[in-house]
Amino acid sequence: MAVDYKFLKEHGFMQQVQKDHFSLRIGVVGGNLTSAQLSAIADISEQYGAGYVHLTSRQAAEIPFIKLEDIDKINEELTSKGLKTAMCGPQVRTITACHGSSVCRFGCIDTYAIALELSQRYEGRPLPHKFKFGITGCPNNCLKAEENDFGIKGGYCVEWIEEKCKLCGICSKNCRSGAIKQTEDTLSFDENKCSGCGKCVKSCPFKAWKGESGYFVFLGGTFGNRIAKGESFLPLVRTKEELFKIADAALDFFDKNAKPGERFRFTIERVGWEKFKSEILNSI
Repeated sequence: MAVDYKFLKEHGFMQQVQKDHFSLRIGVVGGNLTSAQLSAIADISEQYGAGYVHLTSRQAAEIPFIKLEDIDKINEELTSKGLKTAMCGPQVRTITACHGSSVCRFGCIDTYAIALELSQRYEGRPLPHKFKFGITGCPNNCLKAEENDFGIKGGYCVEWIEEKCKLCGICSKNCRSGAIKQTEDTLSFDENKCSGCGKCVKSCPFKAWKGESGYFVFLGGTFGNRIAKGESFLPLVRTKEELFKIADAALDFFDKNAKPGERFRFTIERVGWEKFKSEILNSI
């Protein structure tokens, strides 16, 4: 009986150098696994693999040396443990994320919550080529948002409330971008230099800074054979509803305009950035 290697790859079983052996890629949305899931992955590795797990650059867990004849049994076991294989091939891939504001003191957005919603909306959607979402919680950019087809970076739009300011100097000491400058009796704020990190809002003991968190969006990043930084031409996106409208428009543009096997970035370049920007801006 012929083996459908393309089908197996699209469903998380990556063909190895060794004949009839596969590296099983397990989907990990937002980088989070429960301890029970980790234990289940270890058990599968011991029983069916080579006793070790590889962590990929996109937060998936891979179990190498899975035998072809064990694939059906493993799929049943994964389902019973609340796990699933990662989606591979020409479709929306597993959503990656850093810790975000639920854990990290620098986080500006709840990255995991966004990752779950994006996963429910888009993961596995067929497209002309693979499409990657990545979410980073703040301008420290641990997850490197600009490397993704659709990158999201948490940030703040901040405002200085002069009458509440005591010129204590805490905000200027915390501002790494040089947007806040202070002397003994004055303070100045340059919005053009502001990175949106929100440290002024979080550190001020007198509430002289207020800010609203949102999402900086980067489109068209790629980090494969050709490297290109995702472009940011939108202001801070304030709501999830607006964020999802932008994602819908980006995916629709890709689906409508791409040639088979063409990455998102190359589709934008071929069709034209102006046309692409116009469609994204019209979506919101």
